[in-house]
Amino acid sequence: MTIAHEDVRTDAAVAAQLRTPTIQVMTMASALNRALADAIEADPEVVVFGEDVGALGGVFRITDGLTERYGEDRCFDTPLAESGIIGTAVGMAMNGMRPVVEMQFDAFALPAFEQVVSHVAKLGNRTRGTMRMPMVIRIPTGGGIGGVEHHCDSSEAYYAHTPGLTVVCPSTPQDAYSLLRAAIASPDPVVFLEPKKLYWTKGEVDTSIVDEIGSARIAREGTDVTLISYGASVATCLEAAEIAAGEGRSVQVVDVRTLTPLDDAAITAAVRATGRAVVVAEAPGYASVASEIQSRVFERCFEFLEAPVRKVTGFDTPYAPPKFEHWYLPDADRVLDAIDTLHWLDEHGEES
Repeated sequence: MTIAHEDVRTDAAVAAQLRTPTIQVMTMASALNRALADAIEADPEVVVFGEDVGALGGVFRITDGLTERYGEDRCFDTPLAESGIIGTAVGMAMNGMRPVVEMQFDAFALPAFEQVVSHVAKLGNRTRGTMRMPMVIRIPTGGGIGGVEHHCDSSEAYYAHTPGLTVVCPSTPQDAYSLLRAAIASPDPVVFLEPKKLYWTKGEVDTSIVDEIGSARIAREGTDVTLISYGASVATCLEAAEIAAGEGRSVQVVDVRTLTPLDDAAITAAVRATGRAVVVAEAPGYASVASEIQSRVFERCFEFLEAPVRKVTGFDTPYAPPKFEHWYLPDADRVLDAIDTLHWLDEHGEES
């Protein structure tokens, strides 16, 4: 077990639970629900709240059953006021509790953005570390569910740009569980982005694992080109890699997992090994997390590159209506088109 932060909960309840591995197949939604339940059981200071998270169990049922099992003092509904939700969480965190709050949809979090930037992200620095902010802001993010704007936005760049925040975005049920547990254990604020398109995907989850925040993973090995992504776009990259394999190209896929802090070492090593890279994300490409990754790869890998680093992203427009979102979201074809531009040589040594 590894957790990136030093000041985390290591009480007997957590230790006992982590000594008992439990592996099950579950959806990402179920993995998140289990992570919240395990955190509530392990630490009496953990509380979960937000709009409709109590009796309803959340719009996506992530908090289903928590109020029934643990009572309204541990999981409860709030008024429809995001700034009030964050303000309440700040007060709780200042007084030693560990609030986990849910923003019902990605863009619904924006009314609370000022508090996140001005207080959540800065109180630790403002007090020279004497006051910490052990709180998690859960935000369903991204498209692929046939929703409209305000329900399918990808707002990660706003949070990643804000010093003082850790930003996490899992792509598998295992990471959803282990990274959420690590986020709740952290002494500092974490924005936890949950790709709603992946809520119903399934995978094995080992609840003995609390993973390391700030660590990328190799989702697929490859030698010809590296695809770098996070969240829902990791599945798109894996699909493109499988198609490319049938065309004779070996494609590596890196799942960033944590947007800040970024695992520069893992990304750099992966790109240096292949000499080619494409960054893939749903969010608009301008001034984005994808463009930051692209810039860092250029800075750290320039002498190893066989071609410019490409990026495949959503378009620089408001999110598309439901019938047109398949045109907006990056797909395997767009990723493969980008791979094709990476200065490949044919059997005669000429660029193809």
